[in-house]
Amino acid sequence: MPLRFAAALLLLLATAASSWWFAEVAAAGRVFNVSDFGAVADGRTDDSEAFLRAWTKACATPGRAAVVVPRGDYLLHPLVFRGPCKGYMEVHVAGVLRAPPGLAAFRGCREWVHFSSIDGLLVTGGGTFDGRGATAWPLNQCPQKRDCKLLPTSIKLGLVRNATITGVTSLDSKFFHVTVVGSHDVAIHRVSIRAPRSSPNTDGVHIQGSSNVRVTDSAVATGDDCVSVGPGASDVVVSGVSCGPGHGISVGSLGRYPGEEDVRRLRVANCTLAGTSNGVRIKTWRGGTWPTAVTGLVFEDIVMRKVHNPIIIDQEYCPYASCRESEQRPSAVRISDVKFRNIRGESATKVAVKLSCSEASPCRELELRDIDLRYVKRGVATQSRCAHVAGGVVGGTLVPPSCI
Repeated sequence: MPLRFAAALLLLLATAASSWWFAEVAAAGRVFNVSDFGAVADGRTDDSEAFLRAWTKACATPGRAAVVVPRGDYLLHPLVFRGPCKGYMEVHVAGVLRAPPGLAAFRGCREWVHFSSIDGLLVTGGGTFDGRGATAWPLNQCPQKRDCKLLPTSIKLGLVRNATITGVTSLDSKFFHVTVVGSHDVAIHRVSIRAPRSSPNTDGVHIQGSSNVRVTDSAVATGDDCVSVGPGASDVVVSGVSCGPGHGISVGSLGRYPGEEDVRRLRVANCTLAGTSNGVRIKTWRGGTWPTAVTGLVFEDIVMRKVHNPIIIDQEYCPYASCRESEQRPSAVRISDVKFRNIRGESATKVAVKLSCSEASPCRELELRDIDLRYVKRGVATQSRCAHVAGGVVGGTLVPPSCI
């Protein structure tokens, strides 16, 4: 099924599923339409204040309340939808929200649409968050410059609980599409995330310092990681995600900064990666002395279609042309209890399994089971490469043969 058609179908299903909730809220008179608060929806007038007035009224309403964004084209400057609120909040977006072009409107702002300190949130409605990233990507120096200024994320969930984003599209973010930070019990379900292959640092969903986060049944096509899992993430599930183009599904990068918290209990399952520069990946920076732990990871039932580096642990990560002296030291990040199971398909590189672990802290308790990764060129066998792997378990079909 073509990615665009699949994404449209997911949005339709998600919107239908949420409609009965909206009907209930409307019947109780707890609907706050941004048009009633002055939103013009002409794509040129700044509608930010109208959105904030609608949010403030809804947030102060007990029970379940909804901020409704009808069809139309809404220009929004950076916004913080702040709680706590008196009840469960729904943001029902049917229209297209557009970020300001360039970066002038984002002075002092790291996010475009920020949901903060809310317990109980649903973002849905079939609409689109258009970050207009093409106007800012040429200003992104992070791929070349180590200490760069980060561009704004499109949607941030910061310090939220019991939150769901479903049935919406994130288009052309300036930087990350969706970030989940310091949040718990979050579901990102049946969303469509799109940006060109060439767009820099446009991670689809980034999870950090958060627990019990689920990213499911979604289509991600972007210029960086489809899903990235950062320090302090635990009990994360990524399932039913179609990824490509992009850099794959990644843990990390880790180990660059002191005090990074552990990554524990991640499950990536039933995903398809197509034409990505990596498949499933763990990446940690060379250097650093903080012994962050990465443990309890399962990657299983995954299909690779012409993927570079389908299975990769890279503890020698340094993306710059020259690395600092401190980055010449082995990574201090400790990786253990990682399982790769039932991963099959086509590798675009001869080395389909690369487990490059740290000399200072070798990988432990790795498992390779039922791996079937064939090279795209017929008649050429794929290979495995291992470095500093302190044992593990293998079983079932193993193409390429295991190096553990």
